[in-house]
Amino acid sequence: MKTASKVGLGAFVLLTGASLLAMRPHDGQQEQPRAEIAGAQLKLASLSTASRRDIDYRLLDARLQQLMDKPAMVGLAVGIVENGRITFLKGYGETVEGSGDPVTPETVFRWASCSKGVAATMVAKLAEEGKIDLNAPVANYAPNLKLPNGNERMATVGDLLSHRLGLYRNAYDNKLEEGQDPNFLRTQLGQLNAVCAPGTCWDYQNVAYDASSVMVSRITDMPYEQAVKRYLFNPIGMTSGSVSLAGIESSRSWARPHSAGRRPWPMSDTYYKVPAAGGVNSNIKDMALWMEAQMGEMPGVLDARVLDTIHAPHVKTPTERARLRKFLERVKEAWYGYGWRNYNYAGHRIVGHRGGIKGYRSLILFDPEKKSGVVALWNSDTWKPGGLEFEVMDMIYHLPFRDWMELDTSPAQSIAAAEEEETSDNGDSAERGR
Repeated sequence: MKTASKVGLGAFVLLTGASLLAMRPHDGQQEQPRAEIAGAQLKLASLSTASRRDIDYRLLDARLQQLMDKPAMVGLAVGIVENGRITFLKGYGETVEGSGDPVTPETVFRWASCSKGVAATMVAKLAEEGKIDLNAPVANYAPNLKLPNGNERMATVGDLLSHRLGLYRNAYDNKLEEGQDPNFLRTQLGQLNAVCAPGTCWDYQNVAYDASSVMVSRITDMPYEQAVKRYLFNPIGMTSGSVSLAGIESSRSWARPHSAGRRPWPMSDTYYKVPAAGGVNSNIKDMALWMEAQMGEMPGVLDARVLDTIHAPHVKTPTERARLRKFLERVKEAWYGYGWRNYNYAGHRIVGHRGGIKGYRSLILFDPEKKSGVVALWNSDTWKPGGLEFEVMDMIYHLPFRDWMELDTSPAQSIAAAEEEETSDNGDSAERGR
């Protein structure tokens, strides 16, 4: 059994408090008294066993311990929020295979495509301040994004954030992975053939999606990472959050990437070059705080208007139900908002995303009405933990148990095995070559 480690709450609260007290007001934003904000955020940052209602944490921990015995697993961190409060934070396994260095709630991982929700939230905040019009052409804000037939003058900012640009799926990801400059690649997207008119079909993007980071930098007059920290991470209290290779490598504890065979991979900066699409890093504590903010628990940072805008089901994604075909007992409909997926899960509306970059995987899924959900980060090329979110949601809704992680299922019958076959081409994969 691999090492498991629990959170050191004292250090977490002190670090979070220092970050919050050091905050500066944002331009043009009405601020609550600083002490009031700091006190509220510190309460949200602390672990609350009193808020536990629906989840069987002994069973959950036993399931996660069993998961770590599977051959593809190296390290894993999991966070749970119930009733708007963090109720579980735990690390399992190692940061590097065979090192004995344990994953803890302080260990930093990559978010991969869960980063898209950060970019969409950032753009929506600027829109709320009147600095971006979500219904205006993308050409107004990202001049280096060119689309077929001059469609950059028709496609809106909202179309960009919801993957409705009229491009084929993952356009030019292969060229990005060959080392080509994403700024140049965005100017070349106009040479492609359109698959539909903007706003009329859905196809997942990374190179084009990162035009959102260009918008943010131009509007705020600061690098994208700096803007994200100022507007989002610092006010939320995400002390480990960063959007760069240097950010993760400077962390005191960070998980190295591994293959599904637990062989360490070298770090790659490819998708840090498209930070809005796949550049965020943090530990699991900060990802849980991010989820709380997305649940509406930090209205001084993200108010209801911003959250309603980004979480709204803007476009149906029938291919997502096909990808989750083994879960169709629960997943009835699927949509995409602005950087966020929406599902009808057994009659409940839930919001989330998945991410995959070479050597890392991530997930976030929550019910914004119940203010309960799960986040997970792990450092190997496997989707074996991919049913975790549904096991947690089943507990939240008191539904019959299903072995969604397939811990007692033969490899031939495994959902995870089927997803591994699709990894090179699924919509949430930020990096295809695995």
